[in-house]
Amino acid sequence: MSRNELIKEINHTVGTLKFNRPEKGNSLSPALLIELHLTLQQWEAENTVRAVVITGNSDKAFSSGYDITAIPTEMTPEAAKILKTENPLELGLNSVKNFPYPVIAMINGYCFGAGLNLAMCCDIRIGADHIKAGMPPAKLGLVYHPEGLMQFIEVIGIAGTRELFFTGHTYQGKQVREMGLVDHLVPLSALSETAYRMANEIAENAPLSVRGIKKIINMIGKHSSLPPEDRITADALLAQAFNSHDLKEGQTAFMEKRKPVFTGN
Repeated sequence: MSRNELIKEINHTVGTLKFNRPEKGNSLSPALLIELHLTLQQWEAENTVRAVVITGNSDKAFSSGYDITAIPTEMTPEAAKILKTENPLELGLNSVKNFPYPVIAMINGYCFGAGLNLAMCCDIRIGADHIKAGMPPAKLGLVYHPEGLMQFIEVIGIAGTRELFFTGHTYQGKQVREMGLVDHLVPLSALSETAYRMANEIAENAPLSVRGIKKIINMIGKHSSLPPEDRITADALLAQAFNSHDLKEGQTAFMEKRKPVFTGN
């Protein structure tokens, strides 16, 4: 990374990770996601961080989504090796979800696409009352990947996931709480205090209890995964949309700030 796109802090037993790409709406670059993975991997090995807070280094944005266009530069050899063999987005999401201790998303601004997906992978979501959130794949001509959909279903249920993805609607303020996208909605002035009070309360509990409970909850969630034959069908649907004219139209319309005209081809 050309600069610190991910700010890392530890205060006693609470770790903080801040997305630091304010000029890009704190979008998640491949390099940032790999650094996120490596940091959580290190904290797991050290076993001193008992709760993690993830946030954006800006009151305007938690994260605007995945920046697939970002070209990794100045990466460590370890990060470069990972990039050759792993999908950075899946790696980052799974690292958050499977970190052995609870992770809190402190959502301090708009939160879209992969940024919202990452928040769903956190154990608890606390948002400021001015936030906006949504999932735009249907407005871009994309079919979202099964693991991501399952991560939403685990948090907001099938009905909520259907509405969120079918409409591509942007939810604001209390609507975000009503949809179940955050667990707590507080004034921006109280956001940090609320999130860190909860993080410290968690960190003070018995580590074996907290770690064991999270592990069991994640194991229960794995029983809802797709069987191999259905995964083949899902992958074919993703490929069909990725190669479609509608995807090109959705991307062009987004860049031109106009409503797309989809044809179903």
